Amino acid sequence: MSPPPSNRFPAPALDTLPDDIRTRLLAVQEKSGFVPNVFLTLAYRPDEFRAFFAYHDALMEKNGGLTKAEREMIVVATSAANQCQYCVIAHGAILRIRAKNPVIADQVAVNYRKADITPRQKAMLDFAMKVSADAQRVSEEDFAALAPHGFNDDDIWDIAAISAFFALSNRLANFTGMRPNEEFYLMGRLPKK
Repeated sequence: MSPPPSNRFPAPALDTLPDDIRTRLLAVQEKSGFVPNVFLTLAYRPDEFRAFFAYHDALMEKNGGLTKAEREMIVVATSAANQCQYCVIAHGAILRIRAKNPVIADQVAVNYRKADITPRQKAMLDFAMKVSADAQRVSEEDFAALAPHGFNDDDIWDIAAISAFFALSNRLANFTGMRPNEEFYLMGRLPKK
C-alpha cells in the first residue's frame, strides 16, 4: 500500500504563513540548515500547528528527572512500535546527538530491550511502551516497578505524556505520508569536523 500523495495536504508557501509560524520555521532553518518536514506539513493548519508545538516544547524541552536524550529514547521506541518512519528517523537523529552516541537510536528503534541502555532506561521504555500500546492496563504495579529506578510521579507523568503525545504525532505523520528529510539520516552518526 502506498502512502497518501504528498500533495493532498500541501505545505503552504512560507510567505503565506502567519508571522509567528514563519518566524519559527526560519529560526529552525537557521539553526539546523533545513526545515524539518513536520513543520511544513503541520503548517497546513496554523492553529493546530501552534497547539502541537506548544505541547511538544512543554514535554521535550523542559528540565526534570528525564534527560533530553531519555525523552528522545521514548519517542524513538514508541514511534518504532507505531511504525512511524518520520518520527523514528527524525527523533533518532536528535537522540544520537543528545546522547552523543551514533548507534543508540538504531538499537532503541529495533529492540530497546537489547540496546546498550541502563536498567533505569529500560524500565522507562517498558512503561512508555505500555502506555503507547496498552494504556488501559497501566496499574499501581507499573508505578512500583519504576520507583526503584528513581522515577517520581512527575517523571512518570512525563514518560506517559511523551508516549501519548507521540502516538498522536505518529498517526498524523502516517496519515499525511510525511517523509523524513534526508538530512536526518546522517545527523549524529559521525563526529563533527
